[in-house]
Amino acid sequence: MILKIKKRYFLKKKKIKEIKKELGDYGSFINNKDTLEMLEAEDYNFILVNGEPYIIMINDRPYPTLKAALNIELDSKVVVVDMGAVKFVTKGADIMSPGIVDAEESIVEDDIVIIVEETHNKPLAIGISLISGYEMVENMEGKAIKSLHYVGDAIWNLEV
Repeated sequence: MILKIKKRYFLKKKKIKEIKKELGDYGSFINNKDTLEMLEAEDYNFILVNGEPYIIMINDRPYPTLKAALNIELDSKVVVVDMGAVKFVTKGADIMSPGIVDAEESIVEDDIVIIVEETHNKPLAIGISLISGYEMVENMEGKAIKSLHYVGDAIWNLEV
């Protein structure tokens, strides 16, 4: 994906603090010495952390990208799917409860979650939980996570 940039500017400390707070547990990968830049583009806005697209803004809410998850050991709010679900997840499908083998019990509805595969624990997607972590594992039917960003999508292939 070639990104058509409308604006590019450095973020002020106050805005960085807000973003870290909104990211919750995932905000810990942003250090005080990091340089954060906002890229206002046609489809999505991105925040570059030291030049890397580690945060995407969707509906004015920050989400970590899979590149952040791969490069910075983001290990909270993780949902594990079985190998049968991998091909669907990597095509952008929402995650169904039957494909989930494990999820942190601390996950609540509307949390940002990272979906990983069970064999190598590699991140496959980032989404929003529709139910609690406990329900994800216990339910035998129904949608559990709304997929926002997955391996192979336009965001994954982003070149800045």
